[in-house]
Amino acid sequence: MTEFEKTYQNYNPRQAALDEARALLTAAAKAAMADGALPEADLPAFIVEIPADVKNGDIASNIAMAGARSWRKAPRMIADALLAHLPSMENSVFAKVEVAGPGFINLFLSQSFWAGVVLGACANREYGRTDHGKGAKYNVEFVSANPTGPMHMGNARGGALGDCLAAVLDWSGYDVTREFYINDAGNQIQKFGKSLAVRYLQKYCGEETFPLPAECYQGGDIKVLAGEFADINGDKYVAACSGLSEEALFESEAFAQLKDALVAYALPKNIAALKRDLGKYRIDYDVWFHESTLHESGAVMAVVDKLLELGACYKAEDGAIMYRSAQYAAKYGTVNKKKTEDGTEEEAKDEVLVRANGIPTYFAADIAYHYNKLATRGFAKAIDVWGADHHGHVARMKGAMDAIGLHGEDLDVVLMQMVNLMRDGQPVRMSKRTGNAITLTDLLEEVPIDSARFLFNMHDAGSGIDFDLDQAVKTDNDNPVYYVQYAHARICSILKKMESEGVQFAGAEKVDATLLTEPSEMDLIRMLAAFPQEIVMAAEKYDPSRINRFVIDLASAFHRFYGNCRIQGADPAVQQARLALCIGVKNVIFNVLTMFKINVPEKM
Repeated sequence: MTEFEKTYQNYNPRQAALDEARALLTAAAKAAMADGALPEADLPAFIVEIPADVKNGDIASNIAMAGARSWRKAPRMIADALLAHLPSMENSVFAKVEVAGPGFINLFLSQSFWAGVVLGACANREYGRTDHGKGAKYNVEFVSANPTGPMHMGNARGGALGDCLAAVLDWSGYDVTREFYINDAGNQIQKFGKSLAVRYLQKYCGEETFPLPAECYQGGDIKVLAGEFADINGDKYVAACSGLSEEALFESEAFAQLKDALVAYALPKNIAALKRDLGKYRIDYDVWFHESTLHESGAVMAVVDKLLELGACYKAEDGAIMYRSAQYAAKYGTVNKKKTEDGTEEEAKDEVLVRANGIPTYFAADIAYHYNKLATRGFAKAIDVWGADHHGHVARMKGAMDAIGLHGEDLDVVLMQMVNLMRDGQPVRMSKRTGNAITLTDLLEEVPIDSARFLFNMHDAGSGIDFDLDQAVKTDNDNPVYYVQYAHARICSILKKMESEGVQFAGAEKVDATLLTEPSEMDLIRMLAAFPQEIVMAAEKYDPSRINRFVIDLASAFHRFYGNCRIQGADPAVQQARLALCIGVKNVIFNVLTMFKINVPEKM
């Protein structure tokens, strides 16, 4: 990396300009108070921001209005005093400062600042990456689908959202760990084993002899796994399970052995399938965390003992260990509800952590898991991406972190709304070999992975999605990912055409980007300036979808620029500046698409 390129490493021009504006205004206020133009007072809290309409200034501040009470003067008089005491702007990023209206202070960025944006985006291949997060350790857990069956459509959205969120956090300077939590213990595994065992017995004795209980998993994948197990093991488990009543069968040692054997066969196959399908979706996890390890290591009961010691739990008369849920969850919002015998809902004031039979509940394991993230492994933040149907679990999990001596604010939950699959404007009902649910693999057989990843990350997590299958397979500008990819390919084509005509780009350090002053050039430059801070905001708000929307707008702004500003045949100095602008835009599009693991074609 050259010294010139190092200048633009971790470069965030918009934030730098805002910081410099705040520093200038703070210095002006202190100078004005020092010479008596303003009375001595505490500096007011004030805003420095990019206004919606930049015609009246690139940065605006309300410091004069915010200080009216402290300085006991009219805002306009305060603003005039501040301007009179501004430090020299000769070496700043600003060209001029004005007072407007009742006392707004508007600052105008210099042409050299905008030129620096172009050169930074052009010279720095990783333009957009910053050190905002200072290396703080963040854990992003997402998908964590139940390993008892194939992943469904909602996991396609959760996978894109979680992976893209991890990406923007990484680009914002956080130390990010992507994690999948495998629920390989507890009731659902018992149910999985029971479902498999009944399907296995049906294969030899018929469904009439061994009907599948309603609470069991009904999917066709259970039959397939049971059949594969039967092909390997034959009927050796059948005799011991025959001739028993349903109640006796499910309580028998023979049935327990059959369940265990089936789970030992089927669960690793399902987990391998999860890894394979998510890998196909371009999601690579740093950690696959098994719930079973929490039980085997004693971590679950250790957490329960700690909660007892801290007074957050108590032993009930029947021997169960109860947790004072509402006491700790209330500060985080709605406390989880429970159904009463008459079907109504009431607050779940105390919740079971360990049943009277000594078996911990899923909630106990979940507390132990999050304690492991925040205390044992030392993550500054644990971020979970959950379906919106888990909203009642958020307050009690955050409260449990407080109860065990951690901080509930260090656990953040992104709740994700449902997906509706659409074709020809109508909801799609698909029934495939895996059962009634549309699986992730079903979807990826029909929709290109680029489209799936981009379109599922087009909307913030709190918005429902109508996923348009027709749009997702289009190879024209109606498909947003195609539109963005085409802008990149178009720039590559322009650069190759210029090279074929003998025009070589001289390098960013030799470009005079102050020559770029046309409105469509400035629109592009402003967008380039905003890009690093857009990534920071996407990370701070846990909303990577804003980067999708940003890059669509950038592609649109580029097409307008190309229609308005000639490159071929332009004055050589202007031509070089416009090539630098094109390369800057190309770098940003490349960075967005590769950050989100989407292909970046050079020709289309």
